[in-house]
Amino acid sequence: MTDEWSAATLDLDAYLGRIGYTGPAAALEPSEPTLAALHRAHLAAIPFENLDIMLGRGVKVDLDAIQAKLVRARRGGYCYEHGQLFGAALERLGFSVDRLLARVGPDDQPIRPRTHLTLRVRAGSGTWLADVGFGSSPPGPLSLQSGGPQELDGWVYELARDDAGGTIKLRELQAGDWVTLYRAEDQRVYPPDVVMSNHFTATYPESWFTWQPIVVRREPGAIRSVLGRTYTVTRPGHVKERRELTDAEFVAALSDVFGLYFTEQELATLTAAATGPVAG
Repeated sequence: MTDEWSAATLDLDAYLGRIGYTGPAAALEPSEPTLAALHRAHLAAIPFENLDIMLGRGVKVDLDAIQAKLVRARRGGYCYEHGQLFGAALERLGFSVDRLLARVGPDDQPIRPRTHLTLRVRAGSGTWLADVGFGSSPPGPLSLQSGGPQELDGWVYELARDDAGGTIKLRELQAGDWVTLYRAEDQRVYPPDVVMSNHFTATYPESWFTWQPIVVRREPGAIRSVLGRTYTVTRPGHVKERRELTDAEFVAALSDVFGLYFTEQELATLTAAATGPVAG
């Protein structure tokens, strides 16, 4: 069997240390509790962010570059980085993993390109959607065999398939209304597909990721995010607290809230990038 996603090159011990797991990897079985524990630990340790795009460096999505950045340099990343890193770790631990590409956005909007990478994982007797790279990712894996709403830490989600069974739709209950977050297409994904999707996401002028800093940290009871200059805390039920940050507050949030550290020159560049238009 070929290792098309290069999972064998992952420094598994370093990854487990990065997410705060200190026991021996051999003690981790490919079970549902292990999947849930790793999912939560990954979200708690590694933020979602696009800051290398703001710094003019772009984003590389080969596994060597991903682990150099997210594991050794203790940075964050976005879906293509998170998904490949988590998927490689799961495969090394004996899980069966499928990478899926998804179209982000509510049902009532025009069709968008496939710009999100998520994972389908077989663990124990079940199959799960495990997504650590959406920013506002569910706090744990979601069962693909459940026929109704699933609650995690007060957040409520639902997975549904279209009539033909070719699309997996992730919906979240937000302020009493069901909102589709994305539609993952149930077809095989290859590494070059991720390279193409990443190129679009990181370079297309209308991509959200090309014109504003985006940083998100997922906690069990809150999602803390910075989009441009706007700092938002979202709690279960989609209750939001929002305010605009000063230069000093923006710089402080990167380290104090998100655990990200940069040089003075990098911070100046990121602060200047945060003065642009802010998404509502």
